[in-house]
Amino acid sequence: MAREPAYTDKQLAELGLSRERLAQHIAIIMDGNGRWAQHRGLPRIEGHRRGVHSVRAVVEECSRLGLQQLTLYCFSSENWKRPKLELSLLMKLLRHYLVEERRLICEQGLQFRVIGKTEELDPAIQREIKLTEDAARGNDGMMLCLAVNYGARMEITEAVQQIARKVQQGSLSADAITEKTVVSHLMTSGMSDPDLLIRTAGEMRLSNYLLWQISYSELWITDCCWPDFRGSNLHTALKEFAARDRRFGGLQKTTEGPSSASA
Repeated sequence: MAREPAYTDKQLAELGLSRERLAQHIAIIMDGNGRWAQHRGLPRIEGHRRGVHSVRAVVEECSRLGLQQLTLYCFSSENWKRPKLELSLLMKLLRHYLVEERRLICEQGLQFRVIGKTEELDPAIQREIKLTEDAARGNDGMMLCLAVNYGARMEITEAVQQIARKVQQGSLSADAITEKTVVSHLMTSGMSDPDLLIRTAGEMRLSNYLLWQISYSELWITDCCWPDFRGSNLHTALKEFAARDRRFGGLQKTTEGPSSASA
């Protein structure tokens, strides 16, 4: 399908949104797939399959809204604790998504990036990730970032190890280490911090997701399970985000905040 036309200011207003108050980077913890399926007497993997439809709908809507980036928590480094059958089906589903959505990613002009320890994934999935990254190279639309085999504590630990090696080698002074130094060694180096973190299925926790990057992100939790999440839910989250007073530790209202790309 061809790229959907971006919303005009008038269309945004009809949705109750304004371009000036839009979140530019949204991160989502896509939770509740298994519960959605179990409540319907379906196998858990069916919830994950239905969740792919939500991914497509939200990616397309964020692109039409003109957002800079959407980061989706697809598979955490802790998810390996799940039953082997479910893990096998999840990996097949991930590979299928990368293959099936590649054309759409390119037609919509999306940039594409994966963060996480991808070297621990099946070689076939690593190959599909590279093919999708290569196919999207040169695109200038919204950045679609997938967090796969990702954990924030692991990310920060690896960043500290990289910095420690430079200090040990004498190429970096310990006194010269700043927040910028840490940011430049994170997997998200070069990306802005999320303005808004959305979590579905009502869970009130961060689940080891982008812990450094969401220090000043607004949180929005919905009871809606991920397979039911659509553009209307996204619009509600964005309207609530626009109404919030983001102070970043200060006293005056502001729409500007710290970012990993510029911090």
